[in-house]
Amino acid sequence: MRATRSGLLAAALLGALTGCGNADAREDAAAEAASRFEASLRASDAVRGCAALAPGTRDELEQSSEQPCARALPEAGLPLAQEIRGVDVYGRQARVVTDRDTLFLSSFPGGWKVTGAGCTPRPEKPYQCLIKGG
Repeated sequence: MRATRSGLLAAALLGALTGCGNADAREDAAAEAASRFEASLRASDAVRGCAALAPGTRDELEQSSEQPCARALPEAGLPLAQEIRGVDVYGRQARVVTDRDTLFLSSFPGGWKVTGAGCTPRPEKPYQCLIKGG
C-alpha cells in the first residue's frame, strides 16, 4: 500500500510539473505572437501584421473596411504598445495585456494568431475591440 501511495504521489507531482511547463510554454508562445504583432504595427509592416491575424479576424477586418487587410490594418487606429504586462492562457485562448492595449489570441496549428486587438474593458460587459473576428 505504501509503495502504491508513493507511486501515485510521484505521478501526481510529475503531472503537476509537466502541466506547469506546458502552461508556461503556451503563455510564452502567446506573448511572442503578440510581441511580433505589435512590432509589425510599430514598423508599419501591414503585411506581417495581417499574417499575424486569425483568418476570421482578417476576413472581418477586410469586410468591415471594404479594403484589403494591408490597407485596413494601418487605418484601424490600433494603439502602439511597447511592453507586455501580463498573459493569461485558457486552453486554446489567450489574453495578452500590454502597456497600451489588450489582445486576444487563439492557438492554431501554425501557432498563436490575434483574434482581437485594440480591446478595452467595459464594466460587466465584453471587451470592446477595434479589430475582432467574425
